[in-house]
Amino acid sequence: MTTTTSTTTTATTSRHASVRTAPAVAPGTGPTSPSTTTPGPEQLAAVVAAVRRGRTTGRARAVVVGLLLLLGCVVTFAASLVVGEFALPLREVALALVGRGGDDAAFVVGTLRLPRAVTAVLVGAAFGLGGIVFQSLARNPLASPDVIGVSAGSTVAAVGVLVAGTAFGVQVDQALLTPAAFVGGLLATTAIYLLAWRRGLSAYRLVLVGIAVAAMLNAVTSYLLTRAEITDAQRAFVWLTGSVNGRGWDDVRVMALALVVLVPLLLVLASPLRTLQLGDDTARGVGVRVEPSRAALVVVALGCVSVATAVAGPVAFVAFVAGPVARRLVGTPLTVVPAALTGALLVLLSDLVARTALAPTELPVGIVTGLVGAPYLLWLLTRANRLGRTG
Repeated sequence: MTTTTSTTTTATTSRHASVRTAPAVAPGTGPTSPSTTTPGPEQLAAVVAAVRRGRTTGRARAVVVGLLLLLGCVVTFAASLVVGEFALPLREVALALVGRGGDDAAFVVGTLRLPRAVTAVLVGAAFGLGGIVFQSLARNPLASPDVIGVSAGSTVAAVGVLVAGTAFGVQVDQALLTPAAFVGGLLATTAIYLLAWRRGLSAYRLVLVGIAVAAMLNAVTSYLLTRAEITDAQRAFVWLTGSVNGRGWDDVRVMALALVVLVPLLLVLASPLRTLQLGDDTARGVGVRVEPSRAALVVVALGCVSVATAVAGPVAFVAFVAGPVARRLVGTPLTVVPAALTGALLVLLSDLVARTALAPTELPVGIVTGLVGAPYLLWLLTRANRLGRTG
């Protein structure tokens, strides 16, 4: 027994000694885990080169996608000027644009179709920009302005101004609708932000609170319509569907002035937005002022959505679809310019379909965008449910 105990003690001591005296494994030469391996200079250089190649490839792909989207916008824009109940050859359209066409062509192109097409482009771009900012801030594709109640706030304010204007005998025009829509959207966004804030902004809580606020605001809009005169109600119903029919150069000027101010601001804020997508703590770690940057981005995106809503109404699903589609085409998380081009192409193409599908009857563009966006929303919810079930 003594011999066995002594042998065991000796073996244990030998194992401990072997552990204590085991030679250190050189970095990168032993069976150690990757997390404990210190990369050498050659490995770091390879990683840096791979990142640079990825950035170059991503930029090249973004440029190609942007050019293709721009080409699609140009082709659809030309088709919008040519196709219609009063068809015009492309040559006559070109002559009318330079002031050398006939009176009929000049009226159809210069008064009816050209301002409508330009308005569609600007409205679609504004909705696309607003959507990509809200979705990127919340890091959730469901956090679109027309889903979380931002557009509903602009809508209830604009309809309220329409109804109040008739009650007080005031002629309501675009000069009143635009600031009213902006203030309504700002109040709705502030309420959603404060209600969703709990020591930080949770994307899940933001979407739920936004859906609840949107439901309440839609109820208020319905109540206002029941109190409106029949002419105001008819005007408001068409506006609520979303339409660019009858839009003129005054609407183009409003949208153009708004985007001239808002787009440069958004491009400047694109860098903080890209960092905020990594999380608040990471953004603070690299020196980004989180709350001021987020507030500035919200105000700029709200301006885009509110002005577009005031001009064309809450065109459904454009802000919701434009950003994710552009992101999938480009393959990068943040795609500001492609999202604007996607929104412009979507509204322009939808308006062309709405104007010609049941000619001579013209549908509001919001009906066509709704037919496109609703299946996408169902697919997105189905995909999210499948990912949640499978983990």
